[in-house]
Amino acid sequence: MKEKLHFVKDKIIALIDFFYPPFNKMMDKRTFRYAAAGGSNTLFDILLYSITHNFILHKEIIHLGSLAISPYIAAFLFTFPITFVTGFLLARYVVFPEASGTKKRIQLSKYLLIVMICIVLNYVFLKFFVEIIGWWPLPAKLATTVVVVTFSYFSQKKFAFRKQND
Repeated sequence: MKEKLHFVKDKIIALIDFFYPPFNKMMDKRTFRYAAAGGSNTLFDILLYSITHNFILHKEIIHLGSLAISPYIAAFLFTFPITFVTGFLLARYVVFPEASGTKKRIQLSKYLLIVMICIVLNYVFLKFFVEIIGWWPLPAKLATTVVVVTFSYFSQKKFAFRKQND
């Protein structure tokens, strides 16, 4: 099983690195891998969310006893754990493989903390840009994404996936 995982990891890295040369003057390879892996995981999340919301939940409210969960929140609750795991695996083995000597559970807990902070940052910055500054939602979302992705990258690099001797 471990050999299959390493095979998949090596193929993903080779695929991402194949597209790197045109970008080598703009960013280093690790940043490119982060963008490619994170972007792919985001697209996977959107696809999975859309399938779950539209075809599994059929856009219907989920009733759990006296609790009613809207279909868009239920779809998020379903897809988040899946794309959280794929995001972690891509970060650990594709973007920051040099940090694989650190225990997985330690990295996983740090990664979870960063993801939770990113969720809060998304909320705070969207509220700030739209309600305080008065921006339209789309430019607010774009600016928020730039801030949150930058924070996420450096947090993962310097905190969650830091080499043990750093």
